[in-house]
Order: sequence, then structure tokens, then C-alpha cells
Amino acid sequence: MSDTATAAFDSSTFLKQATQSPGIYQMFAADGKILYVGKARNLKKRLASYFRTSGLPIKTQALVAKIHNIELTITRTETEALLLEQNLIKALKPPYNILLRDDKSYPFLHFSDHAWPALTIKRARHQRGAGQWFGPYPSASSVRDTLQLLYRVFQLRQCDDTTFANRSRPCLQYQIKRCSAPCTGEITAEAYAEDLRHAKLLLEGKSNQVTDTLAEKMEAAAATLAFEKASHYRDQIQQLRQLQTQQDVDTGVGEADIFGLVSSEGNSSISLLQIRQGRLISTRHFNFKNPLDETDSATLTAFVAQYYLTRTSLPPAAELLLSHELEEGETLQAALEERFGFKSRLAHKVRSQRARWLELAITNAEQQLSTHRGKVGQQQQRMKALQEALGFSQPIQRMECFDISHSHGEATVASCVVFDAEGPRKQDYRRFNIEGITGGDDYAAMSQALERRYKRAKAGETTLPDLLLVDGGKGQLNAAKAILESLDLTNIHLLGVAKGTTRKAGLETLFLETITNQLALPGHSPALHLIQQIRDEAHRFAITGHRQRRDKARTSSGLEDIPGVGPKRRQALLRHFGGRKAIAEASVEALCQVDGINRALAEEIHATLHTS
Repeated sequence: MSDTATAAFDSSTFLKQATQSPGIYQMFAADGKILYVGKARNLKKRLASYFRTSGLPIKTQALVAKIHNIELTITRTETEALLLEQNLIKALKPPYNILLRDDKSYPFLHFSDHAWPALTIKRARHQRGAGQWFGPYPSASSVRDTLQLLYRVFQLRQCDDTTFANRSRPCLQYQIKRCSAPCTGEITAEAYAEDLRHAKLLLEGKSNQVTDTLAEKMEAAAATLAFEKASHYRDQIQQLRQLQTQQDVDTGVGEADIFGLVSSEGNSSISLLQIRQGRLISTRHFNFKNPLDETDSATLTAFVAQYYLTRTSLPPAAELLLSHELEEGETLQAALEERFGFKSRLAHKVRSQRARWLELAITNAEQQLSTHRGKVGQQQQRMKALQEALGFSQPIQRMECFDISHSHGEATVASCVVFDAEGPRKQDYRRFNIEGITGGDDYAAMSQALERRYKRAKAGETTLPDLLLVDGGKGQLNAAKAILESLDLTNIHLLGVAKGTTRKAGLETLFLETITNQLALPGHSPALHLIQQIRDEAHRFAITGHRQRRDKARTSSGLEDIPGVGPKRRQALLRHFGGRKAIAEASVEALCQVDGINRALAEEIHATLHTS
């Protein structure tokens, strides 16, 4: 154990007072920032393991050396502790925990609540609104493929209700046989309802039942010499059969989520295969660091817990197949049952088809890890080439690049992107809304962004880079140099990246430290390719932020910045008056008539809108 840890945190006194109850513990650094969140069946016993005099892994020693305080939360059961632990990890994102990026929403297939239901794709965290929902689905591309199949086979309508109500003749979708045109009576209500029922059966995984029914209808139509109708059923059957034979895994039965984990040199890859009705419907891959060199079993336990317990949209399958036995699997099983209301079976020793599924997941994980390591190796080669091209004696560990974006001076935004030996560090990206400058003054915008960024870095709030790139020519470089000198950050190397006269890639002009030190790298240089990648990423990040800010400003009602006018009052004002123009024209007395608006606030609104 480090002497620093002993001086900063009195573990002996703390452990004497620690409880043996189940619960969670939060470790904090001297600056109050969270380091790690964990759970334990016996808090005292678990925490004592961190402060052994020998046998601690090096990375755990590094964690312990930073501990300044530990907070405990006692729970009634270990299951409660696990649920709380995962919620805290998601909310606090401690640097020493394995962190899983959370998706914002998932796609659903939605049958509208209508006499002639439409079938569309919607994104949401949960099923919401009237109608019938299928999902959520983990893969947007597979949902779109399924949607196109349903349109092609069953010709369900896809237009909104207003369009449907006002059609006088069939649209193009009818002409290309993607809709049966119920809007103009080209299909009977009974036939449309039958197609609708078959589509829902298909989404429920009962495709064999659908094809059997269609086969019976085809034979009956042929027996009555209705050959056109029989050929229609035949085409539907062929398309459904083609779908069934395209599945990589197709046993007709079985539902499982399969996790394959492979680890090497502090990096882990997990491939998740999702099987429904015996068919592989989705694969997902995750690459992440293992900060404490946890065992594969512990890593997989943390991943599975975080994957399910911090997401309510995607419940687990009836069976979870795992490449490694989970630590305290019964506790996780109980937590999943408490969260989702049913019990999933956990298995890591399986045979037959399940063994082949698990082998496939592990093979995918191996491939993902190999690909990830290859990208990291390429990035390191590029960074070494850049170091040599710039003549640096020490390796480059961290690079930051700034760019400015605006539309004729409107909604100016500066971006900062960060790269290291593993590529882009998107969690460290930052944007700066530039205020108080003359519109279109890129030099002043660059100065403001750099000053705001590196004042915080100098105060220890973020890491300083070894190399700072600015997208622009001599003016941007001089602005950056002046800011770094004013902050006494002269140990950061500066590189200006100016586009050539034709603005074509490979013709950039580089300025190292000063405008007189000009570099020219050949177009095939790995160092130049890295510079271009970083510059282009900074440009992408800046222009995306600028467009968001510009669009928000153009669609703003002008009420957002008025103190005391939150979303509810803003909505009440807009509903009462019908729009911003009417609000601006309203008198103070008229504004007072709106629910929640007193006279003082009405006067504030009136004054703000008449001076903006």
C-alpha cells in the first residue's frame, strides 16, 4: 500500500467503525471527485481487502493511493445493493468502474390506433401512446429491413392519418405494390384486417403459422380457379420462406441473450448475440478498458449487471448464456427478477445448439478485440511518425485541436477534440459558445475558446496536451500563441494547420510554433494523415455544434432566457396567445390573464420582448 494512501486516509480507524451489513461504498479523491463505486455482501470484509499490506494488483494500488474518503450506504439485501450500485455507476461515471455507454432510445414498430392501422417505426424509451407496439429492438437496421418486408408482403399503409383521410386516388406506394390503398377502397376491410393479423403474427415470431395459413388460402384459390389470387398468396409465401432461410441461426425455438467475453492486456471485448424464436436477430459489440485488471468473471458480472440494471427498455431473454461463470450469479438473477418481474436462467456450461451460439459469440469477441488492437497499433504508429516529423524528443501522449464555425458571424461555436494513443477521446471533447466578439472574428473566437479551456486546465480541472493544433493559418496560430504565453503554458507545442490554395487534402501548410517555421509533409505521410483526421474531426464537431445553436436560436420563442419562465409557463403563454408574435404584442394586463403569470413576471416578460 502506498504511503500517500496511509497519510491521506486512515484505513485502520475507518475499518474499525465499518459495518458488516450489505450495501454499497463510494470512494472519493481529495478534490471530492468520485473514484469508484462498489457493492458488497459484507462491507467491512470487502473494504478490508483494499488495504492489505501485500498482494494488491498495481492498478488497485493506484486507486487506493488516491482515496481520501469512503462513504457507505447500508441496504437490506445484497440485491438492493446491486441495483443501487448500477444506478450510481450510471449517474456518476466513476473513472475506475467499467463504464457502459447508454443508448438514448430504441426503435419500436407501431400499429396506429385507427380503423385502417398504419405501420411505422418510432423511437422511444418506452412504449407510449395508443395503438399496438412491438419492440424495443436493439438494431435499427434490422427493424428497417423488417418494415420493408412487411410493406412488400402485406402491403400495409405507411402514411399518416391526415394524408390517409384526404387521398382521392392511390399514391405511388400502391403503384409499386407496397400498399394496398385502403384510403381509396382498393381493398376490403376484411382483407386488410387479415393482412394486419398476419403481419403481427410474423412480428411475434410465428412465421411458420403465417406461411401455413397462406398455403391453405393459395390451394383454396387455385381449386376455385382464382389463379391471380393464388399467385398473390404464392408470392407472399416465397418472400416469407426467403426470410426464414436467410437467418444465420435458425432452429425455430429458443430465446437467449449470449455474452462472449475476451480480454487481453487491460482491454476487453464483449459480443452480445440476441436469439428470438431460435433466430439470431441482433449482434452488438462493446470494447472497453478494464481499469483494475479484474478477472474475466468479475468483468462479465459487472457488464451484464450494468447492461440490464441501468436500462428499462430492453428486458433480458428467458436465458442468458455466458462465456464465464458470473460471480454471485444468484444475486444478479434476483436483481433481474426484481427489476423485470420474471426470472432469467443463467448458464455458462451448455451443449448442442447453445454451445454453438456461445462459441459464435466468443469468436465475434475475439475478432472485435483483434480489430480494436489493430486500430490502436495503427494510431500509435501514426503518433510516432508525427513525433519524428515534428522533431520532438519525447513521445506525444495527448493532442487537442480547436476549430471555429459560424454562419456570417451568427451562432459562433468553437470545438475542442482530443486524441491520444488509442484515437479520439470523445468523453473529453468540448464545445464553447462564443459571446462578446465582433461577428466573424475568428481570431477573437479562437482566443476566447483557448483561454476558457486552458484556464481550467491550468487549475487542474483537465489534462494539458503535449501538442495543440489550431485549424487555420498564421492569424489563428498567433492568437493561440498569445493565449498560451499569457497563461504561462509555454511547454505546450503549437501546430497551425492551414488549407492550401485549392483546399485539397494533402496540400496543407503546417506552422510549428511560429509562422516562420513552416513544414511540408508528403501526401502519403502517416503523420499528415493523423493531422488531417484530427483537423477534420474538430471541423465536424464544430459545425455540428454551430448548426444546433443556430437552429435553436432561430426556433426560439424568446421566452427561454426570462427568469421565472420555465417550460410550463412558456407552454401556457404559447397556448394562450397562439405564438410569440401575439405574446410580444400583448399588454401587461393581458399577460396577467395567463395561469401562473403574476404582474411582476408579466412586466418582466413585456419588457424583455420589447427590448429584444
